[in-house]
Parts: sequence; C-alpha cells; structure tokens
Amino acid sequence: MKVIYKITYPNGKIYIGKDSTGDNLRYFGSPNREYLENDFSWEQQKDITLRKELLFFDNEISETALIKKENELIEKYESNNPDKGYNLVPKYSKIN
Repeated sequence: MKVIYKITYPNGKIYIGKDSTGDNLRYFGSPNREYLENDFSWEQQKDITLRKELLFFDNEISETALIKKENELIEKYESNNPDKGYNLVPKYSKIN
C-alpha cells in the first residue's frame, strides 16, 4: 500500500512524507535531523510521543502521482513553513 502520512511532534510541528513500501508501522519519515535536534533537547528526545496519521492511501497510484500528491499535501498543511513543520521541499513561499 502506498501512503502519505503526517507526523505530529509534541511541539505541534508536522512532517508530511510518503511510503511506497507498505511498512507503515515501522517508518516515521526522514525530517531534517538538525531542525529536530534544535527543537528538542536530549532530555526531551529520551521520551517523546509522535502521532502518525495516514492522509492518503492507494494501491494503484504511480510513484510520480504519489510524489505530486505528497507535494500538494505539504503545501495544503504548510509543513514546509519552518514555523509549522519540518519539510524542506517544496520550498515554502508565503502568499500574502
């Protein structure tokens, strides 16, 4: 099953990612490590609870379409806005 998920961290920031392997219970994304380490002290990292939600799932979707859908959801949730999330791409652009 190909999925797009949203990880919510204790500080309320989110990360949106995709998984094409079907390993939904073991994989929790690859957000930028430096940003996470800046947001959470070592003490906080020793006991942390994350929430993982599946936003989208499809057995038949192509990898190209899955990437497009992931980018749409990143922009919808603004998880590429450094104040709201940990996604680095697509690059955040504030619209007035």
